[in-house]
Amino acid sequence: MPFRTLTAAQAATLEALGDTLVPGARQAGISHFVDQQISIPADEALLEARILNVRPPYANFYRAALGAVDRASQALNNGRGFAQLGEGEQRSLVDSMRQNKVEGWQGPAGSFVYLLLRSDAVDVVYGTMEGYAGLGIPYMPHIAPTKRW
Repeated sequence: MPFRTLTAAQAATLEALGDTLVPGARQAGISHFVDQQISIPADEALLEARILNVRPPYANFYRAALGAVDRASQALNNGRGFAQLGEGEQRSLVDSMRQNKVEGWQGPAGSFVYLLLRSDAVDVVYGTMEGYAGLGIPYMPHIAPTKRW
């Protein structure tokens, strides 16, 4: 399925970052989820960005965040973007980002990017019937009151 808002490079960075934050996020479709959510009206979005009061349009935040991750990666890793790094290098960069310790970081605060994108990754991996089953938790989309008259 083609992306509506994200570029292929942004999607690759998001998939690699999502999988580093929550294993399985790439397979669960984090890039398509985020792309779809940033392509709809902001008041309908199911993104952590909405809950954390990121100013719409949310696409601006995701572009800035993913760009910051790639720029930091390129500066620290001989021009290689985040998606081109090895697993250990990705984890190291994410850990530095989480602690706001990436020198020359240009974009939304690294710790905020970490929090928001990790929450998106958790949503796509575990916020489904399959995700709950993988955790051994019965899936209950909501608790519906029962009539007891």
